[in-house]
Amino acid sequence: MKLDPGAPVTVAERPTGARPLEERSWWRPLVAWAIAGMLLVAVVLRFVTKSDLWLDEALSVNISRLPLKDLHQALKQDGAPPLYYLLLHGWISLFGTSDLAVRSLSGIIGVLTLPVAWLCGRRIARDDHQRSWLPWAAVLVVGFSPYAIRYSTETRMYGLEILLVLLGYLALRGALDGPRWTNLVGLALVTGLLLYTQYWALYLVVVIGVALAYASWRGDNRRHARLALGAIVVGCLTWAPWIPTFLYQTRHTGTPWGRPVAPPTGMAFTFLDFAGSNRTEGWLLVLPLLLLALLGVFARAIDPNRIEVDVRTLPGVRWEALIAFVTLLFGLTASFAARSAFQPRYAAIMFGLFALVVAYGTLVFARYTLRVAALLVVVALGFAGGVRNVVENRTQAFQSANDIKARSHPGDVVVYCPDQVAPDVSRLLPASLRLVQGTFPGFRAPERVDWIDYATRNEAADINTFAKQVLATAGTHDIWYVYSPGYRTYGTKCEDLITAFAASRTPDRLVAPDDVNYFEYMGLVHFPARTP
Repeated sequence: MKLDPGAPVTVAERPTGARPLEERSWWRPLVAWAIAGMLLVAVVLRFVTKSDLWLDEALSVNISRLPLKDLHQALKQDGAPPLYYLLLHGWISLFGTSDLAVRSLSGIIGVLTLPVAWLCGRRIARDDHQRSWLPWAAVLVVGFSPYAIRYSTETRMYGLEILLVLLGYLALRGALDGPRWTNLVGLALVTGLLLYTQYWALYLVVVIGVALAYASWRGDNRRHARLALGAIVVGCLTWAPWIPTFLYQTRHTGTPWGRPVAPPTGMAFTFLDFAGSNRTEGWLLVLPLLLLALLGVFARAIDPNRIEVDVRTLPGVRWEALIAFVTLLFGLTASFAARSAFQPRYAAIMFGLFALVVAYGTLVFARYTLRVAALLVVVALGFAGGVRNVVENRTQAFQSANDIKARSHPGDVVVYCPDQVAPDVSRLLPASLRLVQGTFPGFRAPERVDWIDYATRNEAADINTFAKQVLATAGTHDIWYVYSPGYRTYGTKCEDLITAFAASRTPDRLVAPDDVNYFEYMGLVHFPARTP
């Protein structure tokens, strides 16, 4: 990352007459209590949300609870690497599958990320003045990031990815400064773990590998860079046993659920998601985040009232910013070229570096009042996004599930179209209801989605044949149809199934899909059995 550790101190040097915060004795107790209180809030936000598990979370749980011997085949169908699922499998065996239990793994990972962010901030700091500020700024930026908060409350691998990247950053910086075997082993280990966690790690590994190769050729510490590059190569070799599965997934699973996104659009989505997504507080926070990041790379204070901008960049966090930006651009470009979909959650691979650059940007203000104000803006708006994560439900599944639980009878048939709405709704329907459940097409079990050759299978499905199968299965029982319109590879088939069922039974629409208030939206239509 920082390939020029010996560069002179030129960023955010303390102007003449500015006193460090620690010299202002009356501030110290106030600041200590304020930071402790904010950190407590940040920890709580990583364990509290009213949302039910949405599709990806429910899928993660349903895959992870399988016997270990079945896990590999399930992941081949799902298109994901295994590390997080293995961790969740062990976690479930200890704590069960309730929402709180399965999400607590991500919550604990999110809490562990905070002290690691502190260590990263201290590692970047160049003098005692920066060390008194930067570690705590890094902790608060990460702690109150709506993005980090969300993935600390989701049963997914992205929080683990953020933690591993920051640990890898510490190992890489240590290896470049003085390649002790502990740093090199740690770097190799983190590299392998990242590749087994999420495939976008490949882009980060390639970008850092190229940077280290350049430093091995032209850098000041060529031996250190070569040893670090060797450690990364060793880490990549540990991933070799999984490569055949990865290649199979690349050919047969991919991202059939989404469309390719042009790199500029993907960048805009990413930074907006870092700020809390397309919400009021997200739009308010994205500008301070980007401004602080730019200041961290290009600016420094020259006195309490003036900031100097150097378009050549300054050495403080230029490598962190460059690698984060290039990794995102590389991933977006490769995905677009491969016609693969993109979601901002994939950018978790560079979020930790971005957060460090933002924290460093606060140092550009020589006046402590301005520095504290800038950090508090990030904390306050991030807190607003964290509160939204607490109170909002990500999925509309509970509405359909509540109606089915209240009005269904044993033997009733629940049908899902697309199959992507099935895992989270079926999770909310207890086995004691004794319902018959199946997805379109093929009337498969609702717990998982088979992504293998997904588009081909869905496009070939015939709704009339499927409707006859469901009607025959239901017989004298009611049909409960959970659906969502507009999913790729389905065309209008999910909507057309309502018409196909209505040819034999009178529909009763109970829930309408709500794409305004829910990240994952779906409706429910009840088809009562005809009275003889």
